[in-house]
Amino acid sequence: MKPTLQLRISQHLTLTPQLQQAIRLLQLSTLDIHQEVARMLDENPMLELAEESAPTVYSTDATPLTPQKSTEEPEQTHSDDRGADDFGNEPADWNTGGGMARSTDDEDEIFQEQAAGKDSLRAHLHNQLTTSSLDGKDRKVVGLLIDALDENGYLAQNLEELAELLPAELEISLDDLETALVQLQHLDMPGIGARSLGECLSLQLKSLPEDTPQRDLAIRLACDHLETLGAHDFARIKKLLRCSDDELRTAQHLITGLNPKPGAEFGQTVADYVVPDVIVDKYRNKWRARLNSEAMPKLRVNQIYANILQQRGDKNTSQLATQLQEAKWLIKNLQQRFDTILRVAQAIVDRQTNFLEHGEIGMRPLVLREIAEELDLHESTISRSTTQKFMLTPGGIYEFKHFFGSGLAMESGGTCSSTAIRELIKQLVGSEDQRKPLTDSRMSEILAQQGIVVARRTIAKYRDALRILPVNLRKSL
Repeated sequence: MKPTLQLRISQHLTLTPQLQQAIRLLQLSTLDIHQEVARMLDENPMLELAEESAPTVYSTDATPLTPQKSTEEPEQTHSDDRGADDFGNEPADWNTGGGMARSTDDEDEIFQEQAAGKDSLRAHLHNQLTTSSLDGKDRKVVGLLIDALDENGYLAQNLEELAELLPAELEISLDDLETALVQLQHLDMPGIGARSLGECLSLQLKSLPEDTPQRDLAIRLACDHLETLGAHDFARIKKLLRCSDDELRTAQHLITGLNPKPGAEFGQTVADYVVPDVIVDKYRNKWRARLNSEAMPKLRVNQIYANILQQRGDKNTSQLATQLQEAKWLIKNLQQRFDTILRVAQAIVDRQTNFLEHGEIGMRPLVLREIAEELDLHESTISRSTTQKFMLTPGGIYEFKHFFGSGLAMESGGTCSSTAIRELIKQLVGSEDQRKPLTDSRMSEILAQQGIVVARRTIAKYRDALRILPVNLRKSL
């Protein structure tokens, strides 16, 4: 074969840096957007924060923002011509409107002080140990066991293994450890120092007054028949322990009222906070979506540097010119991001009014393609606009993805969303006779009587997703 030269004509899509930035900003969450803005503020002197004058998001007279009438892709440039919206409000000025999320440093400091002021489990037990009557070697051995506890207050390590790990010069025997464990378990936190769930529950039961009804029966259940009780095999328990329904019911009530993880209350958990991108409320008998001003970065071009660039034309200003262009791109792409999110949110609200009025049972089937066709956008754009974006409704905060789901055919010819079916299952289980709970087959029959054809295995799948126990574990005396 001889080497040859050939010319071929082909077309391919080239993503400009501006287009790439627009796509990336659209898929970022609110937290990531603020981090990106903070990074750009540090790197680009042409960007600055505008004065924070936005009203609080929960103000009753907050100006609603509605989507502009545009069918362009969010990655493309929107027209600067923007008229009043459907509610008679002037559109937002993206160089001066909106607002950076107000600093929560004070709140963070309060939470940190509360977390720091809260003793850990080990610190709490050591404080008790210092006020106890123990002294000398006994106190040291109990302190050693306290340090060996896990975050739930259990002693996961075997005493024999612990005794072997201790240095011989400490002269701590297995008998010393067993005695110290009993002393630890008798501190004012019943259940601490247990080596199993049954021992933890029995320690808490033994701390109750001796005249507590069915206390001894509950101790026997916790020590010897906890798995049988968990399986709700009440017939077997009554046969083994020779007790009546009322006695077993009282003992079971005692056990279910105990704390299986007595040390967990000392765990310092960090709460996750969500800033909604969109707020939904009712205005003149119509549900509307409006942008949350607290989630919108408030940027503008630094006029001082812009004037310097305009007055000077030498090559030394080329870097400033590049940074000025990047600043304008960022402001415009942020505008497009929030415009797209708002358009998608309003389209979702228009289709899920029954959910806003009646809750989960009113959810209708919805797919990304339906919103994409309505807004003349690509499905990938809708997917980016709904990922990690949150909507504040009168019923709570929901991710945009929550409003999308498949549907099942009904005998009447319509469809029912999977979310509505899950809510119906919750209602059926919530109103069932606990002595004769509904099986998956029976729930399928009840829904069929309402015109909703759902297979038994589908009921089981939705029930598992809702973390509802199977019928044999929901049965009670």
